[in-house]
Amino acid sequence: MKKIFSFFVAAFIAVCAHAHPGEFADISITDVSRLAETKSAVIIDANGPDSYQAAHVPTALEFNAIKGNLAASLPADKNALIVAYCGNPACGAYLRAAKAAQKLGYTNIKHMSAGIDGWKAAGLKTEQGK
Repeated sequence: MKKIFSFFVAAFIAVCAHAHPGEFADISITDVSRLAETKSAVIIDANGPDSYQAAHVPTALEFNAIKGNLAASLPADKNALIVAYCGNPACGAYLRAAKAAQKLGYTNIKHMSAGIDGWKAAGLKTEQGK
């Protein structure tokens, strides 16, 4: 049963991966997992406070909590990697975070289109809000 569920989740992600094509380059769950582990990117969760409290990618910042002073939460280097995500491939909430970083002059912004749903379906560890 778990294999069937995993297949359907993977199929859903593949079908919906281009829900918001061309906005920002996609980045894989595997790559984001490595980035979170090494703390070599700023990861921004744009799902909202309740979702962030329940489960988010380790090291991810809650966009709603930092959006008022986003510049203070981002590195001085405008080429630093910024990864934004939301719920799943059909979710467009990540755009708020990605465009806010872009407006501040950041040029290396990626989108984890699988979102937190794909992250969990892959069996990866999440953190709960503090």
